[in-house]
Amino acid sequence: MKKLVSFFVMGSMFVGTANAQEPTEYDRALAAGYKAQFICSGMWNGGKSLTDIEADELNGIYDRVSAIVPTLDLDIDHGERQVRVSYSADMPPRIAVWNRRTGCTAMPIGMGGIKTGKASQPRQFDDDRPWPMGDITPSIRANTQIMAVRNIAKTGFDASTYGKGSKTSAVLVIHKGKIVAEQYKEGHDLHTGQRTWSVAKSIAGTLIGHSVQQGLSDVRKPVQIAEWAKFGDPRRQITLDNLLRMSSGLTSDTAGNRTDPIYLGGTSVTQRTTGWPLLHEPGSKFRYANNDTLLAVHAARAGRFDPYAFFQKLGMTRTYAETDWQDNYILSSQVWTTARDLGRLGTLYLNNGLWNGERLLPENWRTYVSTPSGPQPDRPFGYGATFWLMNKSDGIPKDTFAGFGNRGQYLVIIPSMDLIIVRRGYDTRSSRFNIAAFTKDIVKAYSK
Repeated sequence: MKKLVSFFVMGSMFVGTANAQEPTEYDRALAAGYKAQFICSGMWNGGKSLTDIEADELNGIYDRVSAIVPTLDLDIDHGERQVRVSYSADMPPRIAVWNRRTGCTAMPIGMGGIKTGKASQPRQFDDDRPWPMGDITPSIRANTQIMAVRNIAKTGFDASTYGKGSKTSAVLVIHKGKIVAEQYKEGHDLHTGQRTWSVAKSIAGTLIGHSVQQGLSDVRKPVQIAEWAKFGDPRRQITLDNLLRMSSGLTSDTAGNRTDPIYLGGTSVTQRTTGWPLLHEPGSKFRYANNDTLLAVHAARAGRFDPYAFFQKLGMTRTYAETDWQDNYILSSQVWTTARDLGRLGTLYLNNGLWNGERLLPENWRTYVSTPSGPQPDRPFGYGATFWLMNKSDGIPKDTFAGFGNRGQYLVIIPSMDLIIVRRGYDTRSSRFNIAAFTKDIVKAYSK
């Protein structure tokens, strides 16, 4: 018997069915894909143990697969850097394969025997260089303000102060370019990577900004999508700006951050995102959806688009932008990175797009991504272009903008205070972290 249920994921409400019957074969295939992907990424992108992955990444997950995942047999091939998860007696296992450049890739349902790209060059880790290009950080004298901030950071790990049952894994605070507070949960350190979830959308907006700076993209022009190229297709009027602001007017099966066929099923980005029809006039309705970000990146890739090279410029050497099996970047969610690498990204914005004397983002890009334009969400936070706005939050400077991600991933940037706050976690829908209260307390500490 089915019953109607509703739930919220990153501020978007979804309505579905809870099914008391046995899971379908497709659900089992999705669960196997989820398990293979997260173990692969967690081990070789994140540097985590299998025990920690099972405790953190495979708990508190989608209801659709949560009960199935623990029952599926697992095979890890450390030599080939593959994870295989069986789910059916008459089908090959679901496979995720790893490479040094883009991390793990989920193979389509039914595909087996794939080898990894061993030819890719080893990554260069500049850990022995000074921060922010490397990880050598000078000791700083802890004054009253810094001690207060460190105490707040420590309190962020208390599962009651900023959200009952929340699970903080990392807190990093950077003020005037210096790391003033940094703490990790047991088993994590400065090099532990986690999935960014929807903070990846803000990373996507940054990469598109770099494309604009190179003269390869224009946010004002309609995007060039091959599947929309025929005369008379009304989707040809959608601009890159519409996509970055979640106002494309397109519909899809769900809003929010659920794209199960891509994230779990091994479907490619182009197969899934380009077929949805126009439901509203572009620029007239706000609808938070993965598809808009995926389409924006797909359109921007017409020119030179190399996340790996961009990350290397910033010292984000442990950041992996993953792709589907057809080499489309899944930049709505599927980026793995460390707290420090998110801090480097925030530093780029505090530097207004300049890095080591090189302009990586247009001079007005920070203003562009942090300025509301057109339809806005009916929520506590506004929306710019791939960044959320904390301009309605009491006690927080009005110029504050942030990347928000599922399970408690936050990158908060406050230009007027030269301040960056990173919080990582493994929260669930019933145990959310209150980033506004946390940010307010840190701001207050610096205001005294």
